[in-house]
Amino acid sequence: MTGLPSRLVAPFALALALCAPSAPAFAQAQPAAAAPTFTHDVAPILQRSCQTCHRPGSIAPMSLLTYEEARPWARSIRNRVSQRQMPPWHVDRTIGIRKFKDDPSLTDAEVETIVKWVDGGAPRGNPADMPKPRVFEDTEKWHIGKPDLIVALPAENTIEAQSADWWADFVSDSGLTEDRYIKAVEAKPGPGASRVVHHAVMYLVDPDNNNPMGGVLNEYAVGKNGDVYPEGAGRLMKAGSKVRFNMHYHAVGETIKDRTSIGIVFYPKGYVPKHQMQTVLAPNQDDLDIPAGADNVRSDAYFKMDRPARLTAFMPHMHNRGKRQCLEAIYPNMVVEQFNCVNYDFQWQIVYNYADDVAPLLPAGTIIHVTSWHDNSTANRNNPDPRNWVGFGNRTTDDMARHWLTFYYMSDEEFQAEVRERATLKRGTANQ
Repeated sequence: MTGLPSRLVAPFALALALCAPSAPAFAQAQPAAAAPTFTHDVAPILQRSCQTCHRPGSIAPMSLLTYEEARPWARSIRNRVSQRQMPPWHVDRTIGIRKFKDDPSLTDAEVETIVKWVDGGAPRGNPADMPKPRVFEDTEKWHIGKPDLIVALPAENTIEAQSADWWADFVSDSGLTEDRYIKAVEAKPGPGASRVVHHAVMYLVDPDNNNPMGGVLNEYAVGKNGDVYPEGAGRLMKAGSKVRFNMHYHAVGETIKDRTSIGIVFYPKGYVPKHQMQTVLAPNQDDLDIPAGADNVRSDAYFKMDRPARLTAFMPHMHNRGKRQCLEAIYPNMVVEQFNCVNYDFQWQIVYNYADDVAPLLPAGTIIHVTSWHDNSTANRNNPDPRNWVGFGNRTTDDMARHWLTFYYMSDEEFQAEVRERATLKRGTANQ
């Protein structure tokens, strides 16, 4: 209707609708879509997003490789995926940025497929429709290539066959004798130990930094490969640096020993990357005041970007009473943009890495605002004791409202160029 005055568009559209021939009364209804089956519809979803953990020798409590294995768990699968508890990916899909690297979560259509499959009786389907079995990579393989440096836990840990989940911190000397820039990094459990390492978070502790927490270096969970920094971007690892390992172990009915390690690939000696990756433990509320039995207890934290920056990752961290954490930017012109909210689950320490084409571009003076909520009520099934007041502390029974931001600074010229490129990309997408 190009060229029509806006006041005429609605009447004109109504006239067209009134003049259009109506569908014949005897028109037949479209045939109902075929009910989903395991072999044709569900198995491909499980292969992509579930079987990395749900297979023999991995960390999940049951295997989902075949129909015979999955069918007894059909109702449980329906409940967990419809509530978006599985696969473990806790970003609120209705808010802010929705594109991430290594995102295993299901689409709304995939969730609907599984729900319909279960509600329809969880049929097997035609065996000929079953996709070829997924081939899993060797767990001992370094995906980043041969590391230049490997730093392991200071000693083996023994995970007994029957024991509660436990968390622990260990610090290892790196043995690095000269400053080097990191190009890629990857963490790996010890041989045969991936079944008991629920997750691990490694932190780089500089020798001249009094903060024992350090900056996040890498996060491991089953299926996670290495982190390879963008070309021309790296992270300085100083001589004498240490690596702190935050380990979460999970018993699997068999006594297993583990000595998790982290592999690092450096840029050539003397090379200084254009951009230096930084991961900071942004200022946070260490004076938490969470009353007994209280829900939705809020705390706020702020971090200012002094120069133009590109935010590449966000990692929330709370403990058992952590409920939700939201990340937003307050720009210098006072416009506020919400990036993400995470429905927090202490069982899964996840770094959310933004896809390159949506990673936030932050002008100088931007304030990152993070809001955290805690639930100390009886409604929180992870709450060890809702009768007690809770404050900040390193013990699991204490709590935190922390977050790590990974970013690199840019020059004003680079920032403006990226903003223009992003705008051109957005216009092209809109036109399509």
